[in-house]
Amino acid sequence: MCPSMFIETICVENGVALNLGLHDRRMNRTRKVFYPDAPPIDLSEFLPDFSMLRGRCKCRVSYARDLIDVEHSPCLPRSFRRLRLVNDDEIDYAHKRADREALNRLFALRGMADDVLIVRNGLLTDTSIANIALFDENRNRWLTPARPLLKGTKREQLLAEGILTESDLRAEQLPEFTRLRLFNALIHWGEAEIDVDNISYSDEPCVK
Repeated sequence: MCPSMFIETICVENGVALNLGLHDRRMNRTRKVFYPDAPPIDLSEFLPDFSMLRGRCKCRVSYARDLIDVEHSPCLPRSFRRLRLVNDDEIDYAHKRADREALNRLFALRGMADDVLIVRNGLLTDTSIANIALFDENRNRWLTPARPLLKGTKREQLLAEGILTESDLRAEQLPEFTRLRLFNALIHWGEAEIDVDNISYSDEPCVK
């Protein structure tokens, strides 16, 4: 495996870095895969003092074997009204790489939608920036893809809290649901929700 640059995107809310332990765990899992001899890193030892910040900010940590850069910026809100399904059976984003070329290529297929919902081997995964969940009205529960492109830290938190249930969700099952939520470290649970009727099918051929 070729070494790469990886990132963690941490939400800072009113001066507090959220879910830092989950970011630590994911970062060190990635480093263990690519740099087996690297000792664990504790992010809290490298982050600046955020205590004077108000509102929501984005802290981006870049790393490889060692921590390379830490920067923060205001978190700009993003609205979602429509998604477009796109297919890519080969995409691999199991580790949060700085190189988003494959995701950006799919995002370019969104047409008039706000983002794409990526289908891999017939299964729903993620949008280009967020994990997803679909509401199962019959059992009053939220289902999230069991095989997402990236296991996000917010997803891990929601699973641990029992808010989400993992399930293999096929694209053809979408009409069985009414609501879809998008979430990630910066988009909190319940902040981004659309009607399933606002998910369209791409006219583009499957990406190979």
